[in-house]
Amino acid sequence: MQYLLIGIVIVVLVIVGLRAFLNANPKDLARTLRKIAGLSALLLAAFFAVTGRFVFAVPLGIVAMSLLGRNFSGAGGFSPFPGSARKSAGQTSRVRTQNIEMELDHDTGDMEGTVLKGRFASHPLSSLDEPELLALLGECRTSDPQAAQLIEAYLDRRFPDWHAQAGQSRSSDQGTGQADGPMSTDEAYEILGLEPGASKSDIRRAHRNLMKKMHPDHGGSTYFAAKINQAKDLLLGS
Repeated sequence: MQYLLIGIVIVVLVIVGLRAFLNANPKDLARTLRKIAGLSALLLAAFFAVTGRFVFAVPLGIVAMSLLGRNFSGAGGFSPFPGSARKSAGQTSRVRTQNIEMELDHDTGDMEGTVLKGRFASHPLSSLDEPELLALLGECRTSDPQAAQLIEAYLDRRFPDWHAQAGQSRSSDQGTGQADGPMSTDEAYEILGLEPGASKSDIRRAHRNLMKKMHPDHGGSTYFAAKINQAKDLLLGS
């Protein structure tokens, strides 16, 4: 009887997985499969624990917690179901413009980016020296003002005296700090570093913490700050 129940659970999970595969985009699919695998392991661990076979229950429980690890909240305990959707330590935010994709590490405030177009296409910003970054900045000021502001914020962190030495003013001084175009819900969650289904309190908390790191008054990117505000407003229905 116990193996019949396990078999039914596996069949149901396979069907759910197939539906997710057919309907989800790659990012959603990976997230769904991870949760299915984690919940499967959790159910089997619970079954073995109830039947007294702890030698199987304990390792399966550890596997389940690992798979569902991004649903741990630092102070809120374990929550493998939607509604408590903050990411674990190591969460990041991403912003993409025509020429640059930039990533912000929430824990350290470090920024890394990848060039998408132009002379330095496919290069990570960390692989470019100061003269190359300044050349890239010049390109973006003409073709992609939002990317220019992200590069300036990156330069501020890596080469704090770049603007004085190069004799250049910041793009934010020229009034180009507006977020560009409409934003999707998925993009808003990605910018705030949250999982879909995050609570309103999680959204406000993520927004507040990110603004402390990226607000222009603190040496952050005006464009990044505008995108963070836009993401919060979209998710909260403001």
